[in-house]
Amino acid sequence: MHQLIETILFVFGLVALGYLAGLTNYLKLDVGEALTHFAVGIGLPMLLFRTVVTADFGGEAPWALWITYFSAVFIAWAAAFFTLKLLHGRDDRTAVVGGLSSGFSNLLMLGIPISLGVYGEEGFKTLSLVISIHLPIMMGVSILLFELMRPKGSVSPGVKVVLLDFLRKLAANSIVIGIFVGLVWRFTGQPIPRFLMLFIDAFANAAVPVALFAMGLSLRKFGIGNHLAPVMWLAGFKLLLMPAAALVIALLLQMPPLSAKVAVIAAAIPSGINPYLIATRFGTGQALTANTMTSSTAFAVVTTVLWLFVVEHVFS
Repeated sequence: MHQLIETILFVFGLVALGYLAGLTNYLKLDVGEALTHFAVGIGLPMLLFRTVVTADFGGEAPWALWITYFSAVFIAWAAAFFTLKLLHGRDDRTAVVGGLSSGFSNLLMLGIPISLGVYGEEGFKTLSLVISIHLPIMMGVSILLFELMRPKGSVSPGVKVVLLDFLRKLAANSIVIGIFVGLVWRFTGQPIPRFLMLFIDAFANAAVPVALFAMGLSLRKFGIGNHLAPVMWLAGFKLLLMPAAALVIALLLQMPPLSAKVAVIAAAIPSGINPYLIATRFGTGQALTANTMTSSTAFAVVTTVLWLFVVEHVFS
C-alpha cells in the first residue's frame, strides 16, 4: 500500500508543481502548450511504440478488458447526458459533450504514470490495450452522436464528409501513428537496433514527467469557473460511477486480477482535455468540459487512492 500512496503523491505532485509554476507566473501558460505538444506528439507515442514492439501481449484479444472498460464509459456517459438534459435543461449536443467529459479518462497523461507506478510494465502493457482503441471509439461515437442530434433545419455536411474528416484526423494523430508503426515493426519480427533504442528511450522516459507537469500548467489556464452544479454531477459520474460500474462488470466477467485492477483504475482516471477540444470543435459546452477536467483532476487526488485500495482488496 505504501507504493500506491507514493505513486499518487508523485503523479499529482508533478501536476501540482506545474499548476504552481503557472500560478506564480514562473512559467508562461504558453509553455504548457509547448510541453503538451512534446509529450503527446513525441514522448508518449515513443513510449507506446516501444511497448507495442517489445511487450508480450499473449495471443488472444482482451475482449473482457474492452467490454468492462467501455461498458463503464457508456454507463457514465448516459448518466451524465440524461442528468444534464433532464435536471439542468441543457440541449442535446451540450448534454453529449457533458457525457463525454464523464466518460473520457485522461489515460495518456495520468493513466500511464499511475499504471506504471502501481502495477509496473505489466500494468502499463494492459492499459496500452485500452489506449490502442480508446481514441478512435470515443471520437467516433462523439461525432456520430453530434450528427444524430443536429438541430432540425441546420445544414449538415453529410455523414460521408464527416467520416472522411474523422479518418483523416485519426490517421494524423501521433498516438495512433506510434501504435500503428509499433504494430508494423512487431510484425516484421526484427529487434529495434540498439542505437535507435537510445533515442526512443530518451524520448519515452521523458514523456511521463513532462506530460504531468504540462497538465498542471494547462489546469492553471482553464481554472474553475461557473457551471458548478452540473460540473459536480459530471465529476461524480467520472470519478465514482464509472469505476464502480467497471468494478461490477469485472466481477461478473471474472476477469484476471491485474486486468480487472487496470480496468477499474483506468475508469477512475479524471477527465482530460479531449472533451474540451471536441466541445470547441462543435461550438458548445466549452466551459462545462474545461471545468469538469479541472475539478475532476483535483478530486481525483482522493478518489484515485480510494479506488486503488478497493481494487487491491477486491481482486487480491
